Amino acid sequence: MKAAPAVVTTPHIIFAGFWLRTTAHIIDSIIFMLLLIPLLSYSYGWDYWLNSQRYAGAPLSVLLNYILPALAVICFWKIKSATPGKIATKLIIVDAETLEKPTSRQFIIRYFGYLVSFIPLCLGFFWVGWDKRKQGFHDKLAGTVVIKNYDARGIDTE
Repeated sequence: MKAAPAVVTTPHIIFAGFWLRTTAHIIDSIIFMLLLIPLLSYSYGWDYWLNSQRYAGAPLSVLLNYILPALAVICFWKIKSATPGKIATKLIIVDAETLEKPTSRQFIIRYFGYLVSFIPLCLGFFWVGWDKRKQGFHDKLAGTVVIKNYDARGIDTE
C-alpha cells in the first residue's frame, strides 16, 4: 500500500476562512454582473430580464452566463492563482500538499467541483467554516487550499 504524501504545514500559513472567501466571491460576482448585465441587455433588450427563461438556451445567453465565466475564472486561476476578488482580499489558491501553484487539471477539477459543493444545500461551501484547513468539497476534490498571500517564511508577497 502506498503511503499518503506528507502534507506541508507551517505556522506561517493562514488558511482563508469562510467569510473572507465569501467576501472575495461577492467581489467577483459584482464584477461579473457589471460586465454581463450590459452585454445581455444590449443583446436581448430588457425583455431578457422579464422573460429570462425564454432565453435560457439561446447560444449567446449560454456563452455569456456559463462558458465565459468558467473560462474567465479558470484563466485567472491559471495566471494569478486567484480571481479579482481573491486578489482584492489577498488570497491565493495553492496545492494542498506542496503549497505551490496548482496544475491546470487541479483548477479545472476545482471549478467543476463547485457543483459538488453546491448540490447538497451548499454544504460543500459551508464546510470551509468547519474544516481545519478551511477546504470546501471543491478544494478537497482538487487537492487545493486557499491561503492568505504569504510566502512560506510568513512574508507578505504583495
